[in-house]
Amino acid sequence: MPASSARPRRRPAPARSSRRGQSSGSRPARAPALDRSSALEQALDASAAAAPPEPRDFAQLGLPSALVTALARRGISAPFAIQARTLPDALAGRDVLGRAQTGSGKTLGFGLPMLARLAADRRDVSGGRPRGLVLVPTRELARQVADALAPLGQPIGVRLATVYGGAPMGRQIEALRRGADVVVATPGRLIDLLERGAVRLDGIAVTVLDEADHMADLGFLPAVTRLLDLTPPGGQRMLFSATLDRGVARLVDRYLDDPAIHAVAAAASPVSDAEHLVFSVRREDKLSLAAEIAARPARTLLFVRTKHGADRLARQLGREGVAASAIHGNLNQGQRQRAIDGFAAGRHRVLVATDVAARGLHVDDVDLVVHYDPPNDHKTYLHRSGRTARAGAGGTVLSFVEREQAREVSRLLAAANVTADETAVRPGHPLVKGLASSGVPVVVHEPTADTSSRAGRHPRTGGGAANRRSRSSKAPARSRTPAIRAAAPGAR
Repeated sequence: MPASSARPRRRPAPARSSRRGQSSGSRPARAPALDRSSALEQALDASAAAAPPEPRDFAQLGLPSALVTALARRGISAPFAIQARTLPDALAGRDVLGRAQTGSGKTLGFGLPMLARLAADRRDVSGGRPRGLVLVPTRELARQVADALAPLGQPIGVRLATVYGGAPMGRQIEALRRGADVVVATPGRLIDLLERGAVRLDGIAVTVLDEADHMADLGFLPAVTRLLDLTPPGGQRMLFSATLDRGVARLVDRYLDDPAIHAVAAAASPVSDAEHLVFSVRREDKLSLAAEIAARPARTLLFVRTKHGADRLARQLGREGVAASAIHGNLNQGQRQRAIDGFAAGRHRVLVATDVAARGLHVDDVDLVVHYDPPNDHKTYLHRSGRTARAGAGGTVLSFVEREQAREVSRLLAAANVTADETAVRPGHPLVKGLASSGVPVVVHEPTADTSSRAGRHPRTGGGAANRRSRSSKAPARSRTPAIRAAAPGAR
């Protein structure tokens, strides 16, 4: 199914163009191709710096009453900043370019307008002809998006299906044939299903690209452009990305028509609510230090560079008396999901992950992220670190750095605009003991059918007031950091 080699600029459908003048989003002036990325970045920065919109509830933003009720039933009453910015334009049918940090609630920022539009324009979707498409880079993110949107779509008659690798294709084909209004998909598996004739994209009215920069990092942009070329011109498109490099700006220019531009955080901003620490360590001490810290009562997420390294560290921690699971690309979907669900439910407090989980893992109350191995670049540092300090909560980000890695990590932190306190430590150091005793003890939840939905829902969707109160009642890791420092005066 070859993709078109050239695509003319789309002309907005009349119904959409009649509403363009009511938009609140900023519009960058047309620029030469070489300056296009810079112009878009400047427009995003300007949007992030602009005064936030006046506080309004979902009904005041124009969301249909059925969806307002569905949100209220899930304890979600007040929109997060990115939702308040994007919803009026997206509900009006405009294309949207968005930038928001992890945990900001952007899933509802694009998901609610999609659900509203499809609920208002019903038609037969049996035989694999959906009306909405959400493209995501990882299977974990596909599940998170579906878990957030499916319960909201169900009461208004909008059905979702997830399509990703590592899961039985036959079940996905059957779900598409029964009829799904929205398909949440990774690009590779969706192309496989297209080539098998199990799905068609000629009825797509709304398309979303979530975490487009990560899709570029993974080399998915050729597949993404192929899929977009198969959707009808004139449909609504929304793209969310932390940065516009590596071809993302060209994607915006080719497929988004005069987009409304909204941002709530600068692309290069650090995880500002987290405390960043660097421990200078000897290689022979790394495992002992990791085991001492990971024995803490709260959740700890450790990142390593390789799949074998993840399995090895999980085994080593187990021999040290710390139960840990590993997640990486060599596991099948069932294995990966069991590891995530066990971590979210508290059945094990430690998860060792490769960067495959840096974008797709969304679990509440992870207040310590450890870079056991340094990341490859500053973007990966920020993505990994974004697993903590989510949606305004506190957290701590710790990097283990061996002597020969010090210069590389220093450059990486500077590029990430992160200032980190550096201390040379050995096992038993007061700072290590302080981290080992930090954190609110994890409450173990017995597994239920919707555990994964609850675990990942609030950070991405915005959650409800009850959830926000629950988090605020827990002392975040950041508030404990001064006490940890005080235990070792002059340690720097």
